[in-house]
Amino acid sequence: MEYTFIIEPGMYNTFENEAEQIAKCKEWGLLSEKASKTKEFFYKGYGMNLSCSIIGFADKITAVIEFDNKQRHCIHPSFLKEMQASNYGQKLSAAAKETADPEEVKEEAVKVARQEETEPIEETKIEEPKVEAAKVEEPKVETSPKNKTKKEKAQKVQLPEDKVEMTATVKEFTTVPNHFSDNDDEVVIYELVSITDPLTEIGTAWSSHSATLKKMELEIGDMISFVGKIVAKKLTKHPVPYKINNPAKIKKMDS
Repeated sequence: MEYTFIIEPGMYNTFENEAEQIAKCKEWGLLSEKASKTKEFFYKGYGMNLSCSIIGFADKITAVIEFDNKQRHCIHPSFLKEMQASNYGQKLSAAAKETADPEEVKEEAVKVARQEETEPIEETKIEEPKVEAAKVEEPKVETSPKNKTKKEKAQKVQLPEDKVEMTATVKEFTTVPNHFSDNDDEVVIYELVSITDPLTEIGTAWSSHSATLKKMELEIGDMISFVGKIVAKKLTKHPVPYKINNPAKIKKMDS
């Protein structure tokens, strides 16, 4: 049986392993911080209660779930979180209990995403065409050697797809708000981040202040080496453009 409400994902990221899936679900508030394994999720609505699994994400506010019939569907994480409540469905309109029109479902998903997401992601996307137009109309930007050098240098940073060995210096310990949880997330901000082979300077990056990192009892100024995956993901309310996922084999280095 095929479901007519499906919003098929285009390009999306699949989880490499269960650990990455658990970490993302914690970030979305779908699992508690103490969870060590994933659980079964349910898609409720339109008279249905369907078992599903979270297999990846299209972007930071769009989860990709898969049903037993292998159909895949895009959904906002907070919307999926609401569906896990035992009383979910009582507030749904009677019209939504029948087979849903795909266009109506898409409009509802977009509405929920805009209401739930507090970070200015959508505003940035809307303004992108204006920024690009300004670059074309104002050749003065091209005449500045300093600006041109900085842009070319930024474009040359190509992040590896796999885990790599890296070094970094602890710059700051801080917290950022988690809109899917009552508690703020603890994070570590690093400077002088570099990939060791081939040697590539990254600059600043951040990671969750995980239990593994806490055991290291790191202090500001500590230089460390580790293995991890680095991705382009900005830290909320901080000018830090890259995130280090699941750093492992962490060692303190002599400064």
